[in-house]
Amino acid sequence: MSKLEQLVEKLCPTGVEWKKLKKCTEMKRGTSATKRTLVEGKIPVISGGKEPAFYCDSFNREGETITIAGSGASAGYVQYWNKPIYVNDAFSIKGNEKISSRYIYHYLLNIQEEIYSTKKGGGVPHVHISSIENFEIPIPPVQVQDEIVRILDSFTELTAELTAELTYRKKQYEYYRDSLLKFGNEVPRVSLGDIATIIRGGNFQKKDFAENGIPCIHYGQIYTKYGLSTTETINFINNDAAKKSKFASQNDIVMAVTSENVEDVCKCVVWLGKEDVAISGHTAIIKHNQNAKFLAFYFRSAMFFKDKIKLAHGTKVIEVTPGKLANIKIPIPSIGEQERIADILDRFDTICNDISQGLPAEIDERQKQYEYYRDKLLTFPKAKLEV
Repeated sequence: MSKLEQLVEKLCPTGVEWKKLKKCTEMKRGTSATKRTLVEGKIPVISGGKEPAFYCDSFNREGETITIAGSGASAGYVQYWNKPIYVNDAFSIKGNEKISSRYIYHYLLNIQEEIYSTKKGGGVPHVHISSIENFEIPIPPVQVQDEIVRILDSFTELTAELTAELTYRKKQYEYYRDSLLKFGNEVPRVSLGDIATIIRGGNFQKKDFAENGIPCIHYGQIYTKYGLSTTETINFINNDAAKKSKFASQNDIVMAVTSENVEDVCKCVVWLGKEDVAISGHTAIIKHNQNAKFLAFYFRSAMFFKDKIKLAHGTKVIEVTPGKLANIKIPIPSIGEQERIADILDRFDTICNDISQGLPAEIDERQKQYEYYRDKLLTFPKAKLEV
């Protein structure tokens, strides 16, 4: 019998009390502020995203604090902090002597999807404190909470170590990628429009997805589902939706030209399937006569980044007009050299990004283990109240 099982058997064999979050934790809304109203510093400002919005020189929370993002695409995102922070477009949750903040954090991660499901609003979704304050949480004795936290933290620490190693590998990969894609004057620079035809994607939306039919790529999936290249699609559309679509052929590059940030805009995927594939709006379909992977790697490079930010426009939504991509100058070595470079970078890309092998596969496996044990360890029957 494990230590946790012994504790449960001794301290709460018939179940535990469940309470609403607002009854057993300290829940507080953030304080509205902008870069203009705060002084720049090193304290993270927590708002609607998964990363700090910016940094300032003051804080309104310290110690162990859980934050839930208030608005935007990441509204409802749960994070844990153990340092001074400034909670802005978000709200915070803190524990006390009867329920630890770290225990609450693991439990909220276990119901992350339920929190996301409370989003309200059309253009900019929001998650309000009133939407989750009535969620119930099991409250086992503190000794049980501590043992659960110890077990779950051991999984997250290992995942963090692997993620740090992967981050280091990715920095190596980016360095070698940019080194290989820098050329001297012996390699001609040509306008993308001279070697490619660039057309806008079609008009189908996610609501047009079908279980089978015409293979399709939605621009949002380029950010979340696809890597450098693919031979298969995740979704399909029917013939009626296909009629209002544009199509990519084998070796075409599909580029997403709408994003929430300038770093991600223009992310692309090479279509290597034999069958033509329907492409959604907010994309550019690049039909060319070069090595497709070489071009796709170049579109990820620091050199291309400098060019695309000149074309990017918008504030909350960043866009690049497909037609303007034609004017970007890119180096075009011989096809043989393109293939050699693409081959080298393909191997690096597999190590860093392929979820089926290497570090990404190991991280994915550890995350699945953590989620399995988290769900198992945080499941408690409700204690029967004595009459």
